[in-house]
Amino acid sequence: MDGLTAVQARIGEIQARFLTPLRTTTTGDWTTAASAAGLTGSGAASSVSTAAARAGAASEGAVITEAKKYLGVPYLWGGTDPAKGLDCSGFTQLVFGNLGIDLPRTSAQQATTGTAVASLAQARPGDLVFFDHSSRPGIDHVGIYLGDGKMIAAPQEGETVKIHDVGSPAVIRRVLPAEPAAATPAAGAAPLAGVPYSDLFVRAGNRHGVDPALLAAVAAQESGFDASAVSPAGAQGLMQFMPATARGLGVDPFDPSSAVDGAARYLAQLTRQFGSTELGLAAYNAGPGTVSRHGGIPPYAETQNYVRAVTSKAEAYR
Repeated sequence: MDGLTAVQARIGEIQARFLTPLRTTTTGDWTTAASAAGLTGSGAASSVSTAAARAGAASEGAVITEAKKYLGVPYLWGGTDPAKGLDCSGFTQLVFGNLGIDLPRTSAQQATTGTAVASLAQARPGDLVFFDHSSRPGIDHVGIYLGDGKMIAAPQEGETVKIHDVGSPAVIRRVLPAEPAAATPAAGAAPLAGVPYSDLFVRAGNRHGVDPALLAAVAAQESGFDASAVSPAGAQGLMQFMPATARGLGVDPFDPSSAVDGAARYLAQLTRQFGSTELGLAAYNAGPGTVSRHGGIPPYAETQNYVRAVTSKAEAYR
């Protein structure tokens, strides 16, 4: 349960003793309490649109990886700083905020964001799951669904952020953007026909808005499609991630699916940061700091040749 919701509940109890009683509701549905609190009007709609607009780089895997970073952080009533402690909605707000998705502060407010998921059977990893554990109608607890009947949350005083059974959520909301449908290839043609791992390049490219041919070209240039490759400098796997970069992205460099998805996400981020595919490729090869320092493609033969080679290969794969 989050601290602010508990405070609001206590205030409500005190007011009930001294003020004219409000009309009691005949249902425990969270939407009644949310509406009474003014959480379902234009403010909630604004939160939905803001979250949707900034969620492009987030994915189910990224949410789970980010959430697990805080396993063991102690519960703290009202907590939003992992160095001190987190309450349930402080935890979810932090996880999604680190991925560019703004959530409101309390669990009751968070339960008005995104889109509704009809049942646990339709829930996806990364969905928010909400509960009503108090005697007062309204949402007072939130966690993140992990799949397979499990969730991760900051439960209550005396406990830590942990993984446990999801139970029976009262509300489920999806704040991650829907994955775009895969592009339909021309009649008689297959996308990246004959290219190793083509299905992974197409799926990750469509998910993160990166040309699948470009991803295939990066893999060809980096590792020659060798998922077990390790370079003299220590870069690993199909997409040749340095260990520190892989950890930062939550990627297993030797798992082709994880590596390709991570590379697509990273290239999308670099392309947005520097404003062009060529500079994004240069940053992938030489590092974003190097591209920033030089204000463009660095004057290194290796990086300049890399950008030309990947661009040419991508054109050949299209």
